[in-house]
Amino acid sequence: MQTEIRTNWTLEEVKSIYDTPLLELVFNAATLHRKYNDTAEVQVCTLLSIKTGGCSEDCAYCPQAARYNTGVNVQALMKKEEVLSYAQKAKDAGSTRFCMGAAWREVRDNRDFDRVLEMVKDVNEMGMEVCCTLGMLTEEQAKKLADAGLYAYNHNLDTSKEHYGEIITTRTYEDRLETLDHVRKAGVTVCCGGIIGLGETHEDRINMLHTLATLPEHPESVPINALVPIAGTPLEHNHKVDVWDMVRMIATARVLMPATMVRLSAGRTDMSTAEQALCFMAGANSIFAGDKLLTTPNPSFEEDNAMFSLLGLKPREAFKAEKQYLSEMVNG
Repeated sequence: MQTEIRTNWTLEEVKSIYDTPLLELVFNAATLHRKYNDTAEVQVCTLLSIKTGGCSEDCAYCPQAARYNTGVNVQALMKKEEVLSYAQKAKDAGSTRFCMGAAWREVRDNRDFDRVLEMVKDVNEMGMEVCCTLGMLTEEQAKKLADAGLYAYNHNLDTSKEHYGEIITTRTYEDRLETLDHVRKAGVTVCCGGIIGLGETHEDRINMLHTLATLPEHPESVPINALVPIAGTPLEHNHKVDVWDMVRMIATARVLMPATMVRLSAGRTDMSTAEQALCFMAGANSIFAGDKLLTTPNPSFEEDNAMFSLLGLKPREAFKAEKQYLSEMVNG
């Protein structure tokens, strides 16, 4: 079994890992997970929609697209005080990363962006890792976010390049990769994963994982989402993702990117504690906590605390990687 971190995986190697018999794949992933991470630690993140609905994109899974009638009400950008109050509640409940999402196609240099920069600065000062997902970014905008104290930027690939046009037509796969490049150049950590259950093939899943694992640097965080079908979207009748598909995706991601935070993201409300435990065993070490993921349901803090207690898990502290690096510099 490969044990070093590498970014030169071939498509054939990724397929071979993905196609490994499931129990052996989980064992291999768990072994690597133990080597690179504290398996008792799970990063607890909270995601808040700071600007909801009315998006001009046509992402086929998204209830916030203006062109679909999904019952999501358009809301303007939240006031900073409301956002900070929500961040404090999340911190008090055990979250160490706070992510703010805005239903924008791209960031525009206007008063709303200036307000987001203030939010980033203030959440950072609370001692939380602050993340944003705001759509496409220019290099200059990424730099402004970094200067404000942004720790991470989420911009998912969603699916493979080959399947992408079936899901989104209002921007290209290259647009996504370009934004990731701008984020990386600004010195902000990258959060980038995808969604399964979009009608893709296993080859599409393999291709997406290959793209993630062969970026110049692995994303520091890779969310694996199961589609939550929303009435009114083109994918409202898609079937529920099988838990074994989630386990296989998480285990493959862990083998390919051993030191990355692999996040068990959307779809947890449909998973039992036992099924989530399998995902943690397969290498997941990050979750979103709180009642909602933007506009879709999510387990409550209380439910997650009970699960952590049962499984012997603890929240990962904020800025752990940076603290370890500084400690090694001082003591090395």
